[in-house]
Amino acid sequence: MLQIVVPATEDLFDERTECFISSKETVLKLEHSLLSISKWESKWCKPFLTANESERHTPNEMYDYIKCMTLNNNVPEEVYNALTLDNMKDIFKYMDSPMTATTITNVKKRVGKPEVFTSEVIYYYMIAYGIPFECEKWHINRLITLIKVCSAKNNPEKMSRQDLLANNRALNAARRKALRTRG
Repeated sequence: MLQIVVPATEDLFDERTECFISSKETVLKLEHSLLSISKWESKWCKPFLTANESERHTPNEMYDYIKCMTLNNNVPEEVYNALTLDNMKDIFKYMDSPMTATTITNVKKRVGKPEVFTSEVIYYYMIAYGIPFECEKWHINRLITLIKVCSAKNNPEKMSRQDLLANNRALNAARRKALRTRG
């Protein structure tokens, strides 16, 4: 969860009402989770997580996603209008964070069109791998890493004979070096 302080403002102009508005300093609690993505996708009817750079979200869509991330109740619209550039940087830094120490290596790239990860696809993987629904509140990057770990553990990659021999040669060389022997 991310907590940001949105500063008080007195000089925001609301173009709809054509009036100046103010807002109090507010602490927003945000969560970049499957639950937030699901809320956003139900409104916009398109995937939030996209691999394609050309499918970036508009400022309005991102602004709305921040609302979907908000855990506070009854946050006035003025608070979102008062978000500063530093607030936005903190939000995007939080969204990009892996939120786990786990790294997955040797992942083979799939040939063809990449799978689109909508909230329903992620829920499917949670059901398929027996991941409890409480994890829908986890940071989305952590949840996706868990899904990838489950996939890797359920479908271990088999080494080719050539790779196996090369791996064994490297292990033997490391052991000879550590033990200071020649064979």
